[in-house]
Amino acid sequence: MFSGIIEEMATIVAIKHEKENIHLTLTCSFVNELGIDQSISHNGVCLTVVCIEGECYTVTAMRETIERSNLGLLKVGDSVNVERSMIMNGRLDGHIVQGHVDETATCVEIKDANGSTYYTFEYPFNKAMAARGYFTVDKGSVTVNGVSLTVCQPTDNTFTVAIIPYTKENTNFKYISVGTIVNIEFDILGKYIARLQSIIK
Repeated sequence: MFSGIIEEMATIVAIKHEKENIHLTLTCSFVNELGIDQSISHNGVCLTVVCIEGECYTVTAMRETIERSNLGLLKVGDSVNVERSMIMNGRLDGHIVQGHVDETATCVEIKDANGSTYYTFEYPFNKAMAARGYFTVDKGSVTVNGVSLTVCQPTDNTFTVAIIPYTKENTNFKYISVGTIVNIEFDILGKYIARLQSIIK
C-alpha cells in the first residue's frame, strides 16, 4: 500500500529480458535501507525487490504488469518515480494507492498556469471498464506514474491535473511532454462503489 507521495527518482542502470519477464536494475539514495521481498512503487507499479548488489537493486515485472503499464518502454538511464510502502502509523499525505496500475494514458496537452502546470491525459474509453469504476471524477483522486493527484475537468476518456513546481521538479513529470505515455491507477474507492452498485441492482 502506498500514498502516492514520491520519495525520489531512481535511475535505471540495467534491463534484462527473460522469457516474458523484465528485470529492472535501479539505483537511488535508499538502496542500503532495502531488503529482499520489500515492495516499492515504480511509476506507480508495485514491484518486489529480488536482488541487492552494492548501490543497486533489482525488481521483476511480469507480462501482466508490462501489458498494463509503461515499464516495457523504459530504457537505461530513464528516471523512475519510486516510493516505499506506507508505514501504518504515519500520515496519509496523498491517497490510498495500491500500486496496481490499471492502464496507460497519453499526455495530450500541457499548459502553463503562472508557475504551476496543467497536464491533460487521454486513455481509451471502455464502457464496461467504466462501469467497474475505471473513471475519474472532478476533485477526485488519480495516480499518474505513482504521483497522487487531484482531478479537474474529467471527461469520459480524459482528465487534467495541476502540478505545483515542487512536484514537477522532484518527479519525472519534468520529463513528460505531449505524447508521453504514463501509468494511471484509478481511485480504489470508486471501484468498490461501482462493484457494490452492480451487485445490488
